[in-house]
Formats: sequence, C-alpha cells, structure tokens
Amino acid sequence: MNPLNNPFSPGAGNQPPELAGRADLLRTVEILLARVKAGRSEQSMFMVGLRGVGKTVLLNRVREMAEGQGYQALLIEAHESKSLPLLLLPPLRQTLFALDRMHNVSQKVKRGLRVLRSFIGSIQLKVGDAEFGLGIDPETGSADSGDLEADLAELFVAVGEAAADRATGVAVIIDELQYMSEIEMSALIMAIHKVSQRGLPLVLIGAGLPQLVGLAGKSKSYAERLFTYPEVGALSFKDASLALQGPVETQGVAFTPEALAEVFRVTQGYPYFLQEWGYQSWNMAQTSPIDLPLILETNRASTARLDQSFFRVRFDRLTPREKDYLSALASLGIGNQRSGDVAESLGVKVQTIAPLRSSLIKKGMIYSPAHGDTAFTVPLFDQFMLRTMPEGPRRADR
Repeated sequence: MNPLNNPFSPGAGNQPPELAGRADLLRTVEILLARVKAGRSEQSMFMVGLRGVGKTVLLNRVREMAEGQGYQALLIEAHESKSLPLLLLPPLRQTLFALDRMHNVSQKVKRGLRVLRSFIGSIQLKVGDAEFGLGIDPETGSADSGDLEADLAELFVAVGEAAADRATGVAVIIDELQYMSEIEMSALIMAIHKVSQRGLPLVLIGAGLPQLVGLAGKSKSYAERLFTYPEVGALSFKDASLALQGPVETQGVAFTPEALAEVFRVTQGYPYFLQEWGYQSWNMAQTSPIDLPLILETNRASTARLDQSFFRVRFDRLTPREKDYLSALASLGIGNQRSGDVAESLGVKVQTIAPLRSSLIKKGMIYSPAHGDTAFTVPLFDQFMLRTMPEGPRRADR
C-alpha cells in the first residue's frame, strides 16, 4: 500500500487515528471539567499506567477538551532535571496574561500577577539564572515565604480567583508526574487542596507511571480522597481490533481475523505497539486484506525497529549494573518478580542491590506493584533484555 496514505502514527504522544477503548475515561474527564468550571466540588485526576498505553495522548485530548469548554489549559511535562516551580512559572505567567487581556480590567487578575511576582521572588535564589520578569510589584506577604508548600498554594488560589472573576477555569495538566520529588508532590497536592476547599475553577489532571500512587500517598495522606486514579492499561481484543481495523476501513483495506489475533498476541494490546504493527504492516502490504503471513513478517520488522529505537534509547541510559539487574529480572519470566529472586540471580543480598533498584525506579524503568515485588514499566522490555543480553546478568560470585 502507498506509504503516503498510511493512517497509523507510532511515536511518543502522537494522536492515533482511532482512540479506541478510552471513551469512558474521557467522559469522566468531560464531567470533571464541567463541574469544576461551574464551581462544584469534584476530585482532580491522576491517570496511572505503564509506558506505551497512551497517557500522553490522553492528556493532549484532555487539553483539547478543556479548551473546548473555555478553559485556560496548560500542559507541561515533568522531568528529573527541572524543578516544579520552573515548570509551572512560564505557563502560569502566560495564563494570567491571557486572563488580563479579556474584556475590562480585573483586580483579581492583577492580584494574581502580583502574587506570581511574589512567588518568583521567593524562589529566585533557587532557580539560579532563570528570569521571569513581569515588570510589576509583588504582592507583599503572599507566596513569598520561601516555603514551596505554602507559596504554591497561595499562588494557585490567586490564579483560581482570577479565573473565577473571568467566569472561566484553569486546567493544569502535567505528564510524567512520577518524576516529582516528594516535596514537590506534597506542595502540588496542598495547592489543589486549598483550591478545592474554596470551590475555585482550577483543576489538576496528570499522568504517570504506577509508582505515582505511592508517591502521592506518601506525600499527603489525604491524597487518596483528593484525587481519582484511573488505570490506563492495555486494550481488550475488541478495542485493539477497532484501533487497527477502523483507520484502514476508510481506505478500503482490512485485516483478516487471523492477522488481528496475531497482532494482539504479540503486542498484548498496548496502544503504542498496535500503532507500530499497523504502520509496518501497511507499508509492507501489497494488497488487501492484510493477512497472517504478512503479520508474521511484520513481527520481525516491528521488533527490529523497536529494538533500535523505543527500547534502545532506554537501555542506553542504564549503567552496566542496572543492565545486569534488568537482565536478571527478565530472566525470571513474565510478570511481577520478588526482589529477593532478582538478588539471588545476581548472587547478592537484597540489601546490597536496594540502591540499584531505587535508581531504576527513579529512572522509570521498573516499579513495585506490591511490597517486595518488582516489574518493568515498559511492556515487552523483558523480551528485549533477553534478546540483547542472552548470556544473562553478571553474577557477583562469578
């Protein structure tokens, strides 16, 4: 088939042609946004899931939905090398300026800008060479204590009051929340708590790896009551088939039932991999339908491409000992594994590799689904490790 007409779009955060299996979650978000904007109490949301399930795609859709309801929506991505204030300041500044340009003068918006100026001043020494000039005087005594938890709460309240005065809402949308420090997560939760208590139209919708739930609970005990944590997982066979069949049907192409079953088997229904298999099979097919023999060829092509890109970029960030840990984890089989079994495979005690395990959790490579258990955050990464390190991990007693 003509590659120019290929409907599939593998890539980080790329919008798929058919967003299958997420209608219920998006309906929940739609209601959440409408209720918050109307001043009604509603829990904010943290979506939780492994790599490749489409969390970033969903957050992009959430931003579109928020803007469609008249929100000022800001989407940011957390990462290890940038603090929460540095992430929030530019979009909050832009949001307040947008509110300031609306209609007549608003004292609430002007105050929001002054509180933002105070917040910038309170962290100036901490942000180093970053400059966020506003050209206005600070609101003395507001968001200027130097305590992130207290100051961020005051800033969010001021932004929420400014939005309410403009009869609109603000949606703070954050991806990769698991990279937040405990202090930053605590400040973020406290800020949303204060906003929620006052019924202000500011909502937080975020996404992260499974360890996000534990991080939020550890930061603030009441986080479980302040947020919902919908799990974003792999698609069912029915939804996976729709994600593949829907986009090609509009061009008079079809997958055979056997082809769909094989794609589902090898991808396990993870949306990113479905896009990859769809993309490769389209490019390799000469005619319709796309059948099982072609998908068997696609398996080799797609696996090779994932090994060279999706998996390799993560593998190359690892130290030799981290690679050994993941090799040992993969050698134990599919699914959750006991940390003690991983240590035994490496010929060391559990306590010895605890820092190594913690480092891999911080890098977003593994998580703890239950106390003492370890699992990969990247689907199919265990198979990649077995292909890449077939000799297994280096044992300490060798």
